[in-house]
Amino acid sequence: MESKQRFGVLVRGEGAVGRSLALALAAQGLQVALLGADEAPARPDDVRTYALNAEAVALLKDIKVWDALPAEARTPVYDMCIRGDQAGAQLDFSAWQQGRSELAFIVDAAALDQQLLTALRFSPHIQRVSQPVPAELEAICEGRHSNARAARGVQFDLKPYAQHGVAARLVSSRPHQGIAHQWFRAPEVLALLPFDRPEPEHSFGLVWSVAPERAAELLAMDDASFELALNEASGEAAGCLRLASARAAWPLNLAQASEVSGEGWVLLGDAAHLVHPLAGQGLNLGLADVACLARVLALREAWRSLGDARLLRRYARERLLPTLAMGHMTDGLQRLFASEAPALRVLRNEGLHFLNKLPLVKRLLIDKALGNLTT
Repeated sequence: MESKQRFGVLVRGEGAVGRSLALALAAQGLQVALLGADEAPARPDDVRTYALNAEAVALLKDIKVWDALPAEARTPVYDMCIRGDQAGAQLDFSAWQQGRSELAFIVDAAALDQQLLTALRFSPHIQRVSQPVPAELEAICEGRHSNARAARGVQFDLKPYAQHGVAARLVSSRPHQGIAHQWFRAPEVLALLPFDRPEPEHSFGLVWSVAPERAAELLAMDDASFELALNEASGEAAGCLRLASARAAWPLNLAQASEVSGEGWVLLGDAAHLVHPLAGQGLNLGLADVACLARVLALREAWRSLGDARLLRRYARERLLPTLAMGHMTDGLQRLFASEAPALRVLRNEGLHFLNKLPLVKRLLIDKALGNLTT
């Protein structure tokens, strides 16, 4: 039977954003109701990986999740190599040159989900509920298909990219050395993310953005044919790659909610915004939402309720520019590198070559994309 108490916050959604928010607010002593699916173990077929920046890692440390992750489930990225679709078009980033211990971490999605679930079990301020309960604030973290967002009348027009993201786990013939690889070849984007599962120092997470019909072809191939196509696309720059998991795919979209807060409610994560995965910023944006909302609520005036509309507008204002900027940046890059127009092809490839010679600009790009903290 559900509790009759009135909660400070009702969190809708059992993904990484919803669970992180529940833990962050519970750490402030707030009484949190978590509405979502029943507890379930991590799926053994989950092939997703997250590229987490310094700010996301800082939040996970604050909620006592990061250090509890298995070492092989969080792999540091020390260098990144971005290639265009012409010889010599290359942009390199190095943690050492940027004055960082690492550029990012590649994290096992299933391991993070499981550790968040474990942390929830040990929080005395969080209660699971199977139905909505009264609360001062309703935090909507239900993802792109949120019913609660729709019920609020918030517009969330999906802009399809006519692309699907194909994901898998890979093992390479060579050590990854903490190097992430990315290829922009119109109209595809191929990313290899260094990882330590299933084989330490020799694994990669794959994210391959391709046309829907190409995604269907890749999913239908037998393992040998898929590996051949993948090694041809990568030129074996990361070694000879072989599959170490099943393959998965999902449609890619751009979206921004028309409103992200109102009296008694707020949107976070994919319920508020979607961006193309080419920069690996989806979960980073969601966890930045969590950190911002937790800070705004912690600093509220003593007389102001958690669901006060003016209070929540502080969160909305702070998150508006970063989310819009990331959406426009990834959308612009996707358009630029997806075009097969000869003039744009020259522009983008020369641009990569030019940027590679500007260390100060590269540092600014890293700071904006990967967070302004050092870890």
